[in-house]
Amino acid sequence: MFLHSLQLRAFRNYREQYIEFTAPKTILLGNNAQGKSNLLEAVELLATLRSHRMARDKELVYDGEEIAQIKASLKRQTGTSDLSLTLRRNGRRTVNLNGENLRRQTDFLGILNAVEFSSIDLDLVRGSPENRRHWLDTLLVQLEPVYAYILQQYNQVLRQRNAFLKNVVSSTRKETTYPISTLSTQHSEQLSVWDTQLISTGTRVIRRRERAIQRLAPIAARWHASISGSTEILEIKYAPNVLIVENQPEQVQEAFLDKIQQRAVAELRQATTLVGPHRDEVELTINQTPARQYGSQGQQRTLVLALKLAELQLIEEVVGEPPLLLLDDVLAELDPSRQNQLLDAIQDRFQTLITTTHLGSFDSQWLNSSQILSVHAGEIFSQS
Repeated sequence: MFLHSLQLRAFRNYREQYIEFTAPKTILLGNNAQGKSNLLEAVELLATLRSHRMARDKELVYDGEEIAQIKASLKRQTGTSDLSLTLRRNGRRTVNLNGENLRRQTDFLGILNAVEFSSIDLDLVRGSPENRRHWLDTLLVQLEPVYAYILQQYNQVLRQRNAFLKNVVSSTRKETTYPISTLSTQHSEQLSVWDTQLISTGTRVIRRRERAIQRLAPIAARWHASISGSTEILEIKYAPNVLIVENQPEQVQEAFLDKIQQRAVAELRQATTLVGPHRDEVELTINQTPARQYGSQGQQRTLVLALKLAELQLIEEVVGEPPLLLLDDVLAELDPSRQNQLLDAIQDRFQTLITTTHLGSFDSQWLNSSQILSVHAGEIFSQS
């Protein structure tokens, strides 16, 4: 796939900007805080409807404006598609494909595929489990667009179940000074309804996360061996909050219910849901040692680089075309050896948009085959 053009209107620090991409590689050159990352974020939103910055829509709209718009023209093997995403400061998003507004946002997913690699991703190893869940979910949305709807369903049920628990606990505490450990028959029946929905939607999330990790792990391990010179062994394991022996719906649902029953008293005391995929972990180990405790920053960067290269390969295998690669100021974070590994892996295989503050990381061959755009204060100028 090839992104031909991108138009930004009142998005982040861009008032009005139109860009045509004329080469497999585009280098966005400029000082920090000029808008380079914002441009990549716009492409990421078209691909996943998510931002790696986890920004709210009102933060994406230019100051003083109510609406932002991102438009793109994309060529794939199946033909050319025109995409449009409208963001509102205080309202619902609108997605449009080839001039037609789509009723379901999930129908917009899977048209453009992209892998983002930014300095934020370097926190995948040392960061919280939430970071790794967000990373896995963003990948899954591209591998299986319906997953966005499944995850949305689960999160909605989770919010409603948590609200129910808080209301019950709050009202009960007004009537007694004893810690709450049981519910009335009426409240138990109501909670049982939420349990059923949580288990049903959560099981769908768990099974898809497990399947994605099973596919990604061996690819990442091979990339990691290549980058590290086969001196280290990377293992990636999905560690669901609900212990599953077999990835079958019935077994997962049974394990889910068992754990909810085991944690019932603790949930009442804390007035929140303690069981489900919102508490999952993705375990990263190097030579059988947890990666967050292992070695240098350079070794952890090798791991993240392997993950990103594995994402590219897996998406290409699943969708049948190489996705776009968005590199946001990561070359400065990698030593020359890892820079070369990354740049050699890219070549002209993936259309790549890469941000940098200087051109010193690129050899003459890369520069000669790249489109170089200068970014300054939300405006873009061509240098080649």
